[in-house]
Amino acid sequence: MKGAVTLIVALVLATPVAAQMDMSMPGMTMPAKPKPVAKVKSGAPQPASKTATPTAQPASPLEPAPPTMEVPGPAPAPGMAAQDEMIGAVPAPAPPTDHAADAVFGGPAMVSSRHMLRHENGGMSAAGVLINLAEYRVQKGGDGLRWDGEGWLGGDINRLVVKTEGEATIGRSIDSAEAQALFSHAINPYFNLQAGVRHDIRPGPNRTYATLGVEGLAPYWFEVSAALFVSERGDVLARFEGYYDEHLTQRLILQPRVELNLAAQDVPANRIGAGLSDAEVGLRLRYEITRQVAPYVGVSWDGKVGAAARFARVARDRAQATSVVFGIRTRF
Repeated sequence: MKGAVTLIVALVLATPVAAQMDMSMPGMTMPAKPKPVAKVKSGAPQPASKTATPTAQPASPLEPAPPTMEVPGPAPAPGMAAQDEMIGAVPAPAPPTDHAADAVFGGPAMVSSRHMLRHENGGMSAAGVLINLAEYRVQKGGDGLRWDGEGWLGGDINRLVVKTEGEATIGRSIDSAEAQALFSHAINPYFNLQAGVRHDIRPGPNRTYATLGVEGLAPYWFEVSAALFVSERGDVLARFEGYYDEHLTQRLILQPRVELNLAAQDVPANRIGAGLSDAEVGLRLRYEITRQVAPYVGVSWDGKVGAAARFARVARDRAQATSVVFGIRTRF
């Protein structure tokens, strides 16, 4: 009897275990049940977990966050990797040293474009005439006339220039007159180098000179010119001219002007003396009605110096004169 009771108790205890084993499939391992998480009171220190990886936190808001781990993407194809290596290894082409547009459109295509650009922005030929002095002189011993002007044909760099100046006494022949034909070349934005010939018509005998000079705009807006003349007889002359336009208003302009003529030797036939031969100093006030037409009034002193004054008195000509002048300055 006692043995039968013991057998029944053993069967009852073994039944749940056998039922659990029957529910599992062959070859499968059932996962273990998770352990219950123990409740931790607020404020109590928590033990470090063996499986979780702690995340680093910055010590303060000013410290940067730690870098995050990047997940590598798929490996590039063999052809793409070779292309990337070529981009970094091949040197860049040399930049153009003259015209940057040639690198985009090509040199031959830009030649005609640059030619047209130069033509439309100063490369074309033009012509002009400037009469700086055209005046009537009221002076002792007989009123007179005075002119000084030039004309030119060409471009901004190279041009042909023709100059003329002279004076005459009313009722008498021309006292002095000359003409120059010059080739003018711009040596910088402000000055032109000029070379050519000068021919004196009066006073006689006539003389022809080889001419070399420079003219342009000096600092502080002074218009200046200087020239050297060598005649067929070996006479050496020089001339300096300068004037300045002081704008009292947009239209009212005061112009002081000076002209000096020098010689390396006496030339009695032409009443030229060595050193400073003659000089002219004037002050003129003009009003520009337009840029092309500007009447003026002023005063001028001109005289011969040294040997030139002596040659003039021998020829019964005045050596010095002060004049009140009325004239017009024009350009077209």
